[in-house]
Amino acid sequence: MVTRWIFSRRFSSQIQHSFVTTPIFYVNAAPHIGHLYSSVIADAIHRFNQITRPAESGDCFLSTGTDEHGLKIQQAAIKHSTSTEDYCDAISTKYRELFDRFQIDYSRFIRTTDTDHRQAVQAFWRSLAASDSIYSASYSGWYCVPDETFLTDSQLKENERGEKYSLESGHPVEWTEEENYMFRLSRYQDDVRHWVKGLEGRRIQPDKFGRILLDWLEEPLPDISISRPMNRVSWGVPVPSDPSQSVYVWLDALVNYLTVAGYPKESFRTRWPPTVQVLGKDILKFHGIYWPAFLLAAQIEPPRQLLVHSHWTVDNQKMSKSKQNVVDPNERAELYTYEGLRYFLLREGVAHSDGNYSDTKVLRILNSELADTLGNLLSRCCGKALNAESIFPAVDREALGALKEIDATKRMLEALEEMPDKASSHYKNYNFYLVVDTIVHLLHTANNFFETTAPWKLKKSDNPADRAKLNTILSVTMEVLRQAGIAAQPIVPGLSKQLLDKLQIVPTARRWNDLQVSFRTQDATLAQDECILFRRIMPPAQKTDPDQIRSEKRPTKKKKQAA
Repeated sequence: MVTRWIFSRRFSSQIQHSFVTTPIFYVNAAPHIGHLYSSVIADAIHRFNQITRPAESGDCFLSTGTDEHGLKIQQAAIKHSTSTEDYCDAISTKYRELFDRFQIDYSRFIRTTDTDHRQAVQAFWRSLAASDSIYSASYSGWYCVPDETFLTDSQLKENERGEKYSLESGHPVEWTEEENYMFRLSRYQDDVRHWVKGLEGRRIQPDKFGRILLDWLEEPLPDISISRPMNRVSWGVPVPSDPSQSVYVWLDALVNYLTVAGYPKESFRTRWPPTVQVLGKDILKFHGIYWPAFLLAAQIEPPRQLLVHSHWTVDNQKMSKSKQNVVDPNERAELYTYEGLRYFLLREGVAHSDGNYSDTKVLRILNSELADTLGNLLSRCCGKALNAESIFPAVDREALGALKEIDATKRMLEALEEMPDKASSHYKNYNFYLVVDTIVHLLHTANNFFETTAPWKLKKSDNPADRAKLNTILSVTMEVLRQAGIAAQPIVPGLSKQLLDKLQIVPTARRWNDLQVSFRTQDATLAQDECILFRRIMPPAQKTDPDQIRSEKRPTKKKKQAA
């Protein structure tokens, strides 16, 4: 048994690496925005770590992938009239393609059908058995096939016809009696509780999910089944010592994090433990109770931190196939772009509460912030009207001194000085919406500065002082754009690259420590690429219905009277 004393002494390593994971996604259906949301959160953390850690360290790792075993997968393959292998290949490919399109910078895309994973699962099973944490027993209970889990009576509800369902998911359950291998979960209850409370209370983020886990841990934990008879669930990893049983799908799936670290080779410990594991709130119990218990039983350090996020509703309704409101991210990206949809999810999502997806909201946010606030500012600085030479001009010190007397300049420079520390703090607390708030606030002050100083008026002047002032306004604004581009890389890597490429900021100068105000002392040529960063998006109806467009252009009587 692992005592709390041993836990605190053995597992107190100083983490030097960055190892971020997404959950692996079940291939019973095509991906939706909920799956994408987990992935963009993990990717944003990973990318922030990449630009804040020493460039030469090369120790940032992000894993994702697909969970492909279990009864539900067998049934899905039959439903689609295909072999289980072909079905898994097809759906797993959809996930990989989705993540590539949304620039998820994964280091390993794992499938539970991979050979090294099968070996890792069997090695981990043997480790659990060696610690006397596994025993054989007859097991009976209510089993939920869609959720791949046994449920207690307190986790069930009953309809008017006497049919039982999962209280949490609403999926039907069936009574199952079988001979299984059991894991001594009750043995590790105190140690799991101690782990949850660790890291100075920041083990589970947001805090509300840590409190939920501690509430669950107040009740005695029953031992759990960790295998299924092979004649019922043949699509899985065989138990090493008993080929008549397959490893329970959730134990199999959780071991993926060890597999990508290199387990069972001893060298896996150079990457282990994960620094943060991103997961949805629906799988909190598996990651927050079962997973650390399994690891403790195997004498392996549990993850450093869990980041638990809530779900997405659609127009304030739960997303479900029956309501036909499941949002296909590939389909929506056709209208909003991949970068735009990624931005929306990180901009609107908050981990502690469900987010609400709305096409109206997506359109408003992307047009307002990416097209008008960010994109338009870059276009005005780089366009031929004000910047015929297409340069990132040097700052004239005398002109800058005069500009600093203007309130709009003071507000912008203050926001510029504050942005790096504020954004960094929000990134470290996984509050991506506050990162975006900070960057957008800076861009708003820059737009206000641009409007207040009115460089288009200076363009008409032949006075050298006015020309110096014009170039200084452009240069200071571009410095804001440079810093915004660097800070936004974890949120919108594609747009940030396009912006920084336009400003000719070399890749080695795009790290977090480059966020220091640095006004140009010499003119530099801009890239000749188009300077339209993000085009305004027209609602689909306006794109396809000419009559509606003409109708909207026609002024109403009220507008005529006002005129």
